[in-house]
Amino acid sequence: MKIEKSFVLREIAGEYIIVPTGNTALDFNGLITVNEVGMFLWNLLQSEVTVEDLIRKTMEEYEVDRETVKGDIEEFLEKLKTNGILN
Repeated sequence: MKIEKSFVLREIAGEYIIVPTGNTALDFNGLITVNEVGMFLWNLLQSEVTVEDLIRKTMEEYEVDRETVKGDIEEFLEKLKTNGILN
């Protein structure tokens, strides 16, 4: 899975915001903000990765147990899929 190319992550006033570009901006309503971990995952999702890759790399970067990481990543990915940001 990978981030759809028509979305970018921008830092605006200390907040990380997912921004649609091109024609996607006409169809996408609203803004999605992400925290530091969301930004970390976003960067990983710039290349083709699996859920297991995301879990492993997040556990390496942050001191969090597998179950917590897995649940948070699944929730984040579902939000991206629901909004057409992830392909």
